[in-house]
Amino acid sequence: MPKKTNHWAILVDNDSDKIALINSIQKPDDNSNFKKFKFKEGKVFSPLTLQKFIDEEERHERKLIKGYNQPLKTMSSGEQKKALLFHILKSKPDYIILDNPFDNLDIDFQEQLKQILNTYSETISLVQLCSRKVDILPFVDMYGRLVKNHFSVVDELEITNELVEKRFKGEIPEALETIEIPFDTLVQFKNVSVHYGERKILDTINWEIKKGEFWQLLGPNGSGKTTLLSMITGDNPKAYGQEIYIFGNKKGTGESVWDIKEKLGYYSPAMTDKFTGRHTVEHMLISGLTDSIGLYLRPTETQKRCIKEWLLLLDFREIKDVQFRDLSLGKQRLIMTARAMVKHPPLLILDEPTAGMDDSSAQLLVALVNKIAKETKTVVVFVSHRSEPGLNPKKIFQLQMTEKGSVGIAQNH
Repeated sequence: MPKKTNHWAILVDNDSDKIALINSIQKPDDNSNFKKFKFKEGKVFSPLTLQKFIDEEERHERKLIKGYNQPLKTMSSGEQKKALLFHILKSKPDYIILDNPFDNLDIDFQEQLKQILNTYSETISLVQLCSRKVDILPFVDMYGRLVKNHFSVVDELEITNELVEKRFKGEIPEALETIEIPFDTLVQFKNVSVHYGERKILDTINWEIKKGEFWQLLGPNGSGKTTLLSMITGDNPKAYGQEIYIFGNKKGTGESVWDIKEKLGYYSPAMTDKFTGRHTVEHMLISGLTDSIGLYLRPTETQKRCIKEWLLLLDFREIKDVQFRDLSLGKQRLIMTARAMVKHPPLLILDEPTAGMDDSSAQLLVALVNKIAKETKTVVVFVSHRSEPGLNPKKIFQLQMTEKGSVGIAQNH
């Protein structure tokens, strides 16, 4: 007896034209691999679909997805995805196109989503577009690959057995100036708790970050990772009055945000949106030396030589004059990570730097982070939902959610 449904896993990368592929699946011709979907009802589960619902809710000031007491905009990314998926499932489509459904989800939410999709896989065909091989649903039976706008059918083993090893030639360029910290401990939290209204986010956090360490900060959606980081970077008033010490000074005893940022390298994918102007790759890296969003002063010859070394390390010498905004997501993330590091800050915080990246690009960024931690005195804190393959932290700080707020558990790796 033929199966009622069949399911696709299509490997995509950060240069893939996913929109064109989705359109071709929804409107297949008679020669298409997806011709069985012709005249069928399909839905798209993607960040674009979610953003359309959020925009509609704000425009009309009413909730479009029933069964939830709060607007989509106020939910965590995990809750937003669950709400959208159940809304789609209620319409009983013949097939669903899943655009990287596990992006930005912690392990628990990923497992919940997999169970939901498995339950409905008997009656609904699923087409999964995924950037990470580890995310491929276990019940798929058809495999494809999208390279830019070219789609091809591939064998399962061709995808699952693929190995990519990424290395950099040369060493991390030296710092132009040394930023000295006369203390062994860079950051210390002593019994730190945080409330927002009646909701307790963090419960009695104790964490010490010392010179020579390489940390990974892990925790599920909503566990307080962002809150914890913002108390280090200086942007959260909840830090004041608490036992928090940054670079030897108790928080709120006179140091400015700029005093902290001078000694801190920080990158989050959301920062990329700030660079909307016409900045070349070279100028983006130079701006990391001056802590500016753009480049407003003529760089010195010393600065140019330093950045030339970084361009050679990244193998980006040929694209130094290319506009940053015209690059692929993977190249942008590498440049922004290097930009946060060019001044050799005592502390480098990378907040979900691999979110939304394909396997190859993520492995390259992880290799760069490992290299920074190994070859420099900079202390690295790498923040993520998932245990990133190939990352080599020495220590892990895990936030675990409880009814009284998240507690922190430090352990050697």
